Amino acid sequence: MRVTGLLLLVAHLSIVAWLTLRPRTVPWMSATNLEPLATIRAELAHGPSWGVVQHLGGSVLLLAPLGVLLPLSAGRLNVSPLVSLTRTVFAGAMISLAIELLQSGVPGRVPDIDSVLLASLGVALAHLAVVPGARRRLRRRYGDLREATPRIPRVELAPQADVLSGSRTYL
Repeated sequence: MRVTGLLLLVAHLSIVAWLTLRPRTVPWMSATNLEPLATIRAELAHGPSWGVVQHLGGSVLLLAPLGVLLPLSAGRLNVSPLVSLTRTVFAGAMISLAIELLQSGVPGRVPDIDSVLLASLGVALAHLAVVPGARRRLRRRYGDLREATPRIPRVELAPQADVLSGSRTYL
């Protein structure tokens, strides 16, 4: 599952990089926006239209698959939902911020802080919609594997890391 998640994550990020970091030739560009929610307010001020939905929805959907792919590539089943959501949204926000910073050097691309906010929202919504239910189903299916302590067959002893509470082996 981890390998599949990592491959899908790399493929998705490659497509996102190609879409967002290739130069565009445009006759004019808007100014860089560093004021949170300014672009969103300006788009909504035009009234409801397909262009508004396309612009804001595209920003939300661009990195939304990371909300599922990041936890999938980690491969953890027994994680607190709040910790998982926080970790995933933070990673999505950092990836979005990196894309915006890289866009500052690409001709025809302008960084916008609202893109970071909308992308983080998309990551959070995708994570909340899919990951808790998927983890619950997987824990139900593979729950018996976690509860059984592996033992050495000939001597019927558990490995040392399971015997001592709180001990960790890093080898």
